[in-house]
Order: sequence, then C-alpha cells, then structure tokens
Amino acid sequence: MDLNFNKNEDHNKLLIAALRQKLVKVKLGGGKNRIEKHHAKGKMTARERIEYLLDPKTKNIEIAAFAGDKMYTEHGGCPSGGVVVKIGYVSGKQCIVVANDATVKAGAWFPITGKKNLRAQEISIENKLPIIYLVDSAGVYLPMQDEIFPDKEHFGKIFRNNAIMSSMGITQISAVMGSCVAGGAYLPIMSDEALIVDKTGSIFLAGSYLVKAAIGESIDNETLGGASTHCEISGVTDYKSKDDKDALDTIKNIFSKIGDYDQAGYNREKPLKPKEEPKELFGILPKSRAEPYDMREIIKRIVDVSLFEEYKKEYGKTILTGYARIDGWAVGIVANQRTLVKTKSGEMQFGGVIYSDSADKATRFIANCNQKKIPLVFLQDVTGFMVGSKSEHGGIIKDGAKMVNAVSNSVVPKFTIIIGNSYGAGNYAMCGKAYDPRLIAAWPSAELAVMSGNSAAKVLLQIEAASLKKQGKEITPEVEKELYDKIKARYDEQVSPYYAASRIWTDAVINPLDTRTWISMGIEAANHAPIEKKFNLGVIQV
Repeated sequence: MDLNFNKNEDHNKLLIAALRQKLVKVKLGGGKNRIEKHHAKGKMTARERIEYLLDPKTKNIEIAAFAGDKMYTEHGGCPSGGVVVKIGYVSGKQCIVVANDATVKAGAWFPITGKKNLRAQEISIENKLPIIYLVDSAGVYLPMQDEIFPDKEHFGKIFRNNAIMSSMGITQISAVMGSCVAGGAYLPIMSDEALIVDKTGSIFLAGSYLVKAAIGESIDNETLGGASTHCEISGVTDYKSKDDKDALDTIKNIFSKIGDYDQAGYNREKPLKPKEEPKELFGILPKSRAEPYDMREIIKRIVDVSLFEEYKKEYGKTILTGYARIDGWAVGIVANQRTLVKTKSGEMQFGGVIYSDSADKATRFIANCNQKKIPLVFLQDVTGFMVGSKSEHGGIIKDGAKMVNAVSNSVVPKFTIIIGNSYGAGNYAMCGKAYDPRLIAAWPSAELAVMSGNSAAKVLLQIEAASLKKQGKEITPEVEKELYDKIKARYDEQVSPYYAASRIWTDAVINPLDTRTWISMGIEAANHAPIEKKFNLGVIQV
C-alpha cells in the first residue's frame, strides 16, 4: 500500500468514527434521564421494543436515523425525528417497523416526524411491505401545528395512506403502548388489527382535561380510553396485552401466520462475498475531491466475487455501466467515473462530469435493465453535466434529457448510494431523491448541493462584494478573504451528508461496509411488489 492509500484510509476511517459517535448520541433519544423515567413506568423504549420484536441474529437497516439533526433547537430538538423506523424481519417475514419515541417530547409530532412517517409508509407502499406501528405519542406538537397539520404532505396524509394501503392488501398491525390521542387515534384503528397495553396504553379523541372543558364531563383517562374500555366496551381494539413484551409477542404470533407474497421475480443466486477486501474502500476513496480514482476498484469491493461485466467499456468513459451481483441479487450498476479519461481526439479529461456520450450510454443501459427486469444501482460521484460551447453545440442538453427521461420512467427498482459529489443536474440524472429510488443512502464522504462549496462561495462572494461596493465600502483582500471564508463555512454545513439526512433527502448516512446489506435488503423488499407498468421512454429527441 502506498502513502496516499494510507492517508485516504486514515481520513475515511475518521469519518466512520464520527458517524458512530453521532449514532450513539441519536440512539439516546430524549436522553438518559427521560429513558429512566420511561422505564419507571414499566415501559420499554422505542428502540428496545423494536429490538425485542425483530428476529434475533438477523440483519436490519434503520431509515432516517438523523432526521431532525440540529433542527428545532429553539424547541429543545427532536432526535431522530421522535420516531424510530427500521426494516427487518418478524417471524421470518420482512417488514417495516415504526415506533414513536416517547422520550422525545412525549412522542409528539414535529414537521420532520410527519415526513419520516410518510417516508416509512412510502417504502411500505412501493414494496408492498407489511408495516407495524408501535404507538406512543402525545400527538401534534402544538407550537408548530401550522407546519404539521393541514397540508397535503402533513399529518393527515398518514391516515389517508392507511386506507390506501389497506385497499392494496398491505398488512398493517398497530400496538398502542402509550398515549394515542386526537387525530392520531385513527392510525391504529385504520390498521388491520390493533393491540393495546393495559394500564399504559390509551386511545381517545380528547383527553380528560379537554372533555371537562368541552362538555363538562369529569372522567379519568383510563376509564375514558384505557385497555379495558376499548377491549370490553367500545370494541375499538382487538387484543389487550398485560405489558410491552406481551404485545410484541402477540405481533410475532400474528406475523408467523401471514401467507407468502407474490414475487416480482428478480434473479438471485447463492450470495458470495467480494473477492477483493471491502475494507480497502477506505484507502481507495480519495481524501481530496480534486483527486481522481477508479470507480471500478470501489465496485469490485461491493459486488459478489468482485465480478463486474462492463457494458460499452470503451465508450462514454465518465460513466461506468455493467452487470454484477450483490448478495446474490442480479443488478445493473450505473456509476460515475472520477478519473482521467482519454477522448477520441487524444486529449485527457477529468471524470465525474457527465458528457454526451456517457449520458447516451447510460440511457441505453437503463433501458436494457428494464427490458431484462434487473434492478438498478446508482453509485454517485458526479459534479454535473459538461458545460461550454463544445458540449452545448454537441447537444449535451438533449443527451442529458434522454438520461433523465430513462431514469424517470424506469420501472425496475432503483437504489442510490452517494459516494462523493452529488451536484446539480448530475444528482437528478443519477437518480437523486426526486427520482424515487427505493432506498437512497450516503457515505460519510458524500456532499449534496447545487455546486461545490468552492464554486458556490466564489459566486456568492462576487454578489456580496458587488453589493458592498454599491454601498461605497472598500473591499480589501483581507475583507474579501473574510467574506469568502464566512460564506464557504455556511455553505459547507449545508452540503454535509448529515444536513441532507436530517431533512430526509437521503434515508441514511451509512458505513460503506454496510452498502451490500442496504442494497440486498432493498431488493428483497422490492421483490414483494411485481412490476405493474411497462417501461416507456415517452417522447425523446434522438
């Protein structure tokens, strides 16, 4: 190994260490004191409930762990969006579990909580994946009700989705393990089956205080909407559980009896590990974004037996396309190549930029994968499409539009891993969040933005400097540097993968060594949902 490899390795391993530290903090939810108070009530935490529910010694992945990161600080924060979401296995059945974290503002819904719940339901709907709700929530966070209550993508969409999912035949099971109030009370009752934990679970449209204020009736919450009331009098719930574990055991028993699902039929063989050492990823991926590397070496450490059958290898060299297997699943890979490439005219060009020939190649390959019913994996390290008179005259807009069209109309499941840069229209063409990847994750080395921090800071500096000059202020080199550093620091914070993850622009920031698990579990989930549409590119300019 050379010195540069070692420097890259040290840098990337530090990023992984920082990721682990952030996850440790996130997993504390509302903090140790609130966890202790939660336990004192005889309740398990959201994460403890999920851990008990999921089959032991099986893989699982967490969706949007960093939701709400550094947001709502004026309200005390909202770690993980106040809800934990995981894809895993219950009684051998793959499913998605959504658990309110009552240690965070009593499980109240912030705007990001609603977005995260909708993302969980979206994953369930796209993949026809069974979903389990572990309910323990005080309802909408009232100081921010205007940002969570009335709009199309707000709180009410959850219940609309409950109804749509039911009509699609997607299994929904709810366990009320704490508060379940107001509009939130509809979620468990719109599920297929509802459980409630005795003494700690409660369901009502209005609590005892509001009932007293509204109609003058004096009643305690347990009598109003406790387990005995809803299992013996109202018939609202189907099972009464003595404690959290009893409720979770009942869910396991229900899931053990669910029939098999119709399969999409994606090709899978016996899973095999990469021939090349996956941990070498850390030394291959450069510390500097200005340094080229060969994406093939990354791919070899992700795919089974390191075998990548490349499509149009000698054409359109700034995008790699080809077939491989990941954990046994057949996949088509579309990856940016950030290396020096030799063009037909003999000149060397720096990769990571999409040229016309690369876009044309990717479009053809995406169409081929749709024809063969092969899931697509996008590995992003893209700075955008090539600009300048040569590219414009060569029709880069037309060729870029063809690629975006192919990605948009693709009917096979798509999965996106952001390895390095994800800038501008390159994010779109390489299946960014707006293009409906089944799962989208970022490595700690990722950056998402309209353009790089350096480029953006230079543009913004020119604008700010011009404004100051109009005000008659002198722009000395020292002032200019101070302005540049200030602008770049602000912009760099926004391009961080954690900034994107906090807003659920991605589903997670992951250790590169977990990439195979994410893609494999994602394809397994997608296999629950047979393709119902035909691939059609629509109208394109050739």
